[in-house]
Amino acid sequence: MQAWQVHENGEPGEVMRLGEVARPEPGEGQLLLKVRAANINFPDALLCRGQYQIRPPLPFTPGVEICGETEDGRRVIANPALPYGGFAEYAVADATALLPAPDALDDAEAAALHIGYQTGWFGLHRRAHLQAGETLLVHAAAGGVGSAAVQLGKAAGATVIGVVGGAEKAAVARDLGCDLVLDRRADDVVGAVKEATGGRGADVVYDPVGGDAYAKSAKCVAFEGRIVVVGFASGAIPTPALNHALVKNYSILGLHWGLYASKDPRLILRCHEELTELAAKGAIKPLVSERVPMEGAAAAVQRVADGVTTGRVAVLPYGGAA
Repeated sequence: MQAWQVHENGEPGEVMRLGEVARPEPGEGQLLLKVRAANINFPDALLCRGQYQIRPPLPFTPGVEICGETEDGRRVIANPALPYGGFAEYAVADATALLPAPDALDDAEAAALHIGYQTGWFGLHRRAHLQAGETLLVHAAAGGVGSAAVQLGKAAGATVIGVVGGAEKAAVARDLGCDLVLDRRADDVVGAVKEATGGRGADVVYDPVGGDAYAKSAKCVAFEGRIVVVGFASGAIPTPALNHALVKNYSILGLHWGLYASKDPRLILRCHEELTELAAKGAIKPLVSERVPMEGAAAAVQRVADGVTTGRVAVLPYGGAA
């Protein structure tokens, strides 16, 4: 079968190599899946660089999120078991962790539903307890993680303010449903959030960026507001001033979604059921901005790593319009 492999760590566009390899053999409790579509996530770039919390043995195939097909023809969503990731014609995954792909979504959309939307659901509902009528501030609102949070926030009845970088991404964020879109390159984010909320600030901040985005969040979070720390796509990990959190009376909430798979997997299934219902109603629909053939995977992962994409990018190992 064809598969992309990483033989040494580095930038995805430089270290990913496409070749013919043996079809992986499932281990105990695993299933072989035909990959119908693989969604690109920022962790795929970190895996290539050797900077992710999981470091599979070299060589490995990246691709942490797929829509696959079982041998009996079921369409499922899975997180492949590394080192046999999703940028291949076949991958393996734990049988107990497979989730049914929603009928309302095509293969590329279904592949993009799991990690970003589960992270958004857990961050907004489990950790921050977002309420209808509250104001939600989403950083990187046009990106894969941010776009999911925007849709989930609107579905929950929140007023959503999206922060993006550039006019093109601002247009995407508006199309996603943001009530207000701010360009971090041109707008005074802190001042605009305070003005839009009558001086109160954002009740919930969803931050997958870190760095300067977090610093701005702390300046415009509301009394009893909640900042959900999801990741550090900027590459800069902030050091929160806890005296500031005390004086302004806000909460800083960390979210490591992957922990729920071992700590409370029932919540993942419950979340998927709710996401499936929202997809069926049309309340959420992953924004797949690019569908690339197998040979374009390395360049696509590099674009995601460089932060120049919007929404999600899906790799289609067998071509077509999945």
